Amino acid sequence: MSRIIVIGAGPMGLAAAHRAVTLGHEVDLIEADSKPGGMAAHFDFGGLSIERYYHFVCKTDKPTFALMDELGIGGKMRWTPTSMAYYMKDKVHPWGSPISLLMFPHLSFIAKLRTGVQMFLTTKAKVFDSIEKLTAKQWIERGSGKEVYETLWRRLMQLKFYELSDDISASWIATRIKRIGNSRRSIFQEELGYIEGGSETLVKALVSAFEAKGGRLHLAAPAEKIETENGRVTGVTAGGRFFPGDAVISTVPTPLVSRLAPDLPQSWRDRYDAIRNIGVVCLLFKLKRSVTKNFWLNIVDENIDIPGIIEFSNLRPVDDTIVYVPYYMPTSQPKWQWTDQQFIDEAFGYIRRINPAITQTDLIDATVGRLRYAQPVCEPNFYEKLPEVQTPISGLQIADTCFYYPEDRGVSESIRFGRAMAEAVV
Repeated sequence: MSRIIVIGAGPMGLAAAHRAVTLGHEVDLIEADSKPGGMAAHFDFGGLSIERYYHFVCKTDKPTFALMDELGIGGKMRWTPTSMAYYMKDKVHPWGSPISLLMFPHLSFIAKLRTGVQMFLTTKAKVFDSIEKLTAKQWIERGSGKEVYETLWRRLMQLKFYELSDDISASWIATRIKRIGNSRRSIFQEELGYIEGGSETLVKALVSAFEAKGGRLHLAAPAEKIETENGRVTGVTAGGRFFPGDAVISTVPTPLVSRLAPDLPQSWRDRYDAIRNIGVVCLLFKLKRSVTKNFWLNIVDENIDIPGIIEFSNLRPVDDTIVYVPYYMPTSQPKWQWTDQQFIDEAFGYIRRINPAITQTDLIDATVGRLRYAQPVCEPNFYEKLPEVQTPISGLQIADTCFYYPEDRGVSESIRFGRAMAEAVV
């Protein structure tokens, strides 16, 4: 069996390391942060243990369920009837069911019919090869019409991708729609899931099982260089220490690969560098009262500079109202340089506009998390842009969340991909 080094203890790295040690390999898992979990890691938010970046589970997330059963925590899954809505023209409009579509006041009947048909067919599609060459804008306008794109989508796309909004893959958007659309109790009721205790329950179970099988977790050990000799990996230098290994699985964001693996051919490093990412400033509010009854509220308003809010307490029951407000943007945007307090003040102002009954005294706490590489920008034909997972250096596999394409980032895809990388080690 091999000595394997896994770089990154997010869900993907944890899944890879756990699978590798289960297969009998000797495994070192190295992580730059002081705690495991990556984007699924928890923090103490005024006495509440919660994810810094929001997560939810869909009924199609089979790799998550299989791993939880393997770890003996399958009984920790919980399901909640949830709802989505649009905020536009100073009002919250229900969305996500045939009735709410018919009652929506800002689309013509033909537009409602066309978008209903397109969304339904998307949930039933097996693959999206036929739309791989299209942008999301082209696909939506061809199926639902320009009226629908302008009313429901344009502002959302611009507030997430800014100048990149017209470069987004139709396959990527369609896959997101399919995942959410298939997580339903019925045609009238969406149903999403969470793990009792949050994502930390899964992270702790993975770490515990990994270490019980002989795996070694090294925290606060940022990877510095993947070491090679004669065209194959020899180990990783991390935190000032050399970890010898026969194989390396890297799960760090692709923008970091060129620096981490300088012995890769220049043509390969150029391909990693060409993959674009946007950052996120993710705000978390604790409030005394609810904003709306919805889990997910899309915001389409030219005077509100966020694409939506996620009222997490409408999914996972907690004592207070918990609201995530994500500001996705390329880090080249001037707003990226704002202070935490500037973001908090603006976002809380938007929350009060959505629900004017909320006052300053309803704000219990607020905090801000930032990631430079939060969301890969997946353009049409994105498959062609991705390097092979197995690199030209023998024993070295490299992938991050963009390799899930056309699937979006998610714990379930992280588990699936991480386990597959572990199983590919010879």
